[in-house]
Amino acid sequence: MWLTLAFTSAALLGFYDAAKKKALTGNAVLPVLLLNTLFSSLIFLPAILSAEFGLGWFDGTVLASPPGTAGAHGLVVLKSVIVLTSWIFGYFGMKHLPITIVGPINATRPVMVLVGAMLVFGERLNAWQWTGVALALVSLFLLSRSSRREGVDFAHNVWILCIALAAVTGAVSGLYDKYIMSRLDPVFVQSWYNLYQLGMMAVLTSLLWWPKRHTSSPFHWSWAIPFISVFLSLADFAYLFSLRDSGAMISVVSMIRRGSVVVSFLCGAVLFRERNLRSKAVDLAFILVGMVFLWLGSK
Repeated sequence: MWLTLAFTSAALLGFYDAAKKKALTGNAVLPVLLLNTLFSSLIFLPAILSAEFGLGWFDGTVLASPPGTAGAHGLVVLKSVIVLTSWIFGYFGMKHLPITIVGPINATRPVMVLVGAMLVFGERLNAWQWTGVALALVSLFLLSRSSRREGVDFAHNVWILCIALAAVTGAVSGLYDKYIMSRLDPVFVQSWYNLYQLGMMAVLTSLLWWPKRHTSSPFHWSWAIPFISVFLSLADFAYLFSLRDSGAMISVVSMIRRGSVVVSFLCGAVLFRERNLRSKAVDLAFILVGMVFLWLGSK
């Protein structure tokens, strides 16, 4: 079951990346991220109200969750900080880079999760799974070469650095998720971390963007913005529930979720008319084959 949820989350993340790229094109990053956290919070607000006031709206459903203790809220606040840091770096990188480059770079995130999972949780991969990880690394190497045709130098591009930092903090988030999901309810975590992120983004946007809004990147409304929240909320919902399974391996779940690059790549080709697709398709093929090896090794 956890594998099915992981693959579902991967598909939804691909649509999330496409909506994010559309919303960020020619737009101010911080207000877009603020609205993302706002809509995500509104989606789960009924679950919070039901749990905190004992309304019983979702009793007997997957949205039912208990009220949290102070310690539980502290764990969620830390998750909010980690995830928001990753998002800020990732949003700026996504705005300035082709989605067909960003997606494969993000596919390296599970390799970092793998190292952490081995050190922290004692997870061990079999030969099939190691083959899948190796193919993902080969894909990143090929991508760094093919991206030069678009003037993107991995070693000297600040937006590549942003995506790399987003991947590192995202890997830390994945390891932390494995830790807290053995202790907390998934709906409690998802609903409250969205709300905490909304408060953090409101402060950041008011301090960093609002005073300079007339001289920095302007904000304009896009209908892609609410779709960011919808796709992300559904993807995280499937992801957090997959980690509740006692047999779930965070290293494998993380790698499967990076299969979202398939959807984002197709959107980059069809919706955004991005270039150099043939060589990038070779990079993508390595990732796809790697996903197959991970799936075979997890059966």
